[in-house]
Amino acid sequence: MATDAAGEGVNLQNAHLMVNYDLPWNPNRLEQRFGRIHRIGQREVCHLWNLVATETREGAVFQRLFEKIEVERDALGGRVFDVLGEAFSNTPLKDLLLEAIRYGEREDVRQRLFEVIDNTLDADHLKEIFRRNALVEDHMGLDTLHAIKEEMDRAEARKLQPHFIRAFFLKAFELLGGEARAREGDRHELPHVPANIRERDRQIGTSRQPVLRSYERICFEKSQMRVAGRTLADLVHPAHPLMASVIDLTLEARELALKQGSVLVDPSDPGTEPHLLLIVDHAIREGSAESERIISRQLQFLRVSPDGVTGFAGWAPHLDLRPASDLETQKVSILLEEPWLSQGLERRALDWASGELVPRHLGEIRERRLRHIDKVRKAVHERLTKEINHLSHRAITLQEEVRAGRQPRMQPEILRRRAEELSARLAARDKALEAQSHIVSVTPRIVGGAVVVPRGWFAHDQGETARGSFAADAAARARIERIAMKAVMDAERAMGNAPRDDSALKCGYDITSRQPVRSDVLPDDRLIEVKGRAKGATTLTLTKNEIIAALNKPMQYWLAIVLVNEDDSTEGPYYLQGPVTQAPDWAEVSKNLELAELLRQAKRVEPVP
Repeated sequence: MATDAAGEGVNLQNAHLMVNYDLPWNPNRLEQRFGRIHRIGQREVCHLWNLVATETREGAVFQRLFEKIEVERDALGGRVFDVLGEAFSNTPLKDLLLEAIRYGEREDVRQRLFEVIDNTLDADHLKEIFRRNALVEDHMGLDTLHAIKEEMDRAEARKLQPHFIRAFFLKAFELLGGEARAREGDRHELPHVPANIRERDRQIGTSRQPVLRSYERICFEKSQMRVAGRTLADLVHPAHPLMASVIDLTLEARELALKQGSVLVDPSDPGTEPHLLLIVDHAIREGSAESERIISRQLQFLRVSPDGVTGFAGWAPHLDLRPASDLETQKVSILLEEPWLSQGLERRALDWASGELVPRHLGEIRERRLRHIDKVRKAVHERLTKEINHLSHRAITLQEEVRAGRQPRMQPEILRRRAEELSARLAARDKALEAQSHIVSVTPRIVGGAVVVPRGWFAHDQGETARGSFAADAAARARIERIAMKAVMDAERAMGNAPRDDSALKCGYDITSRQPVRSDVLPDDRLIEVKGRAKGATTLTLTKNEIIAALNKPMQYWLAIVLVNEDDSTEGPYYLQGPVTQAPDWAEVSKNLELAELLRQAKRVEPVP
């Protein structure tokens, strides 16, 4: 139960049923009221009832309004409320209702009112308001839409799975002096949060919600937040204040080790040339020197070869690497003394990042932010200038009444002061927006690195015969992979798709296959991991990077298996959607699967003649 004061600025997501007992004369208030319960955190389907007195003149206008809103809501995908208030800017709903009350018994007046509502809520009119208010007014063609969607899919495939967050938090919390006790399901109790974690939260100011002294229950997946008969659990995620403090303290304690680097082994690379993997941190900030803030930050990987050639290493190359064993570390000690690891590689890598990564990152962010700031500036000027002019005009009118000897209900000086306050507010907003338009790049820095040794490098001290055998095996595997990739690319083209080789990006799959557009619907791309195996092979290996992508995008991820015969002929491809259902353990870098079982469940695509 509330007056119209609860229509703004109040979060009521614990409720999910709303009854409008009195209807506002501004239609935009309808959405503002409903937005109080239809908010983030709402777990129920929300319902709204609008009570309208039947057989009344204003009731007939409201009924026509609701009928038209329902029609256009379906046509515009539910967005009609976004512009409902602006749609009635020329003929306010209040005026229509007053006219209905005064002259609603006349049929010609009723029909004219209905016609005004129908024209105001016409789909073309509403779409024009959408276009005028859109942050980006340029038309986006299919190529642009595909590019945006591909980037979103790639980001979705790379996202952190809850099991990564869980594994990191539980171990890091323990190292920081905390204790997490396993409870029902995948929930934990934190009986005591160490003082250093709580103090760090106050220092970095992560959010308004402070880190508590204890947590009765925490969890890492939304499905575990509510358990029947149990207390509500806190969902720990990267933006949670407790997680932010743990991350900050862990980085502080381990930053030196990260900078010193490590030796990692690539078990899937049969090559013999090691390389340096560097982690580059780059940020972009906006605002003046007094109020600057970071608006974008990227962590990217660079690959530096022994001859100094630098390039992008992929989105998550570290996930497929493993620590070197003690024996491998002894063998690699000779490699670490080679001169190419100490000849200014870091400086050259930063130069390459400044010339390649930084301009691309800065260009994307600056273009998007400047468009947004320009749109905000126009909206602020339009709204405040209109209000200032209205107050100034009203003040002049009231001043004339005072001179005429009448006593107005409001003194003109009050309106003049309010107009001056709004003018000052407009100037302050202009200054703030101007400061936000100063977008600059922070100097990139290398925060960590590792020498990556391919599996094939360790064959160099096993004798000539062993090296020859290993090289032959590596060449055979490379040939099989090439044949398999071609077979899958041909199969995708035969299905009418447009495949692209993304294997060099190390994003967890080899091919992005764009499906044709049908009925103006942009279909999802097929993300395909290609596995070529010699006929007679019994196992198939998926790396951690591939498993993560498959778990993150189960409906788009396909495993394509191609069997290659000795004469280079192929069987397949065999397609299997969502090939994995379980996340790898913390120390796993790959998972072996039984090839025969995969083939039994896969769908075969006949090769193209």
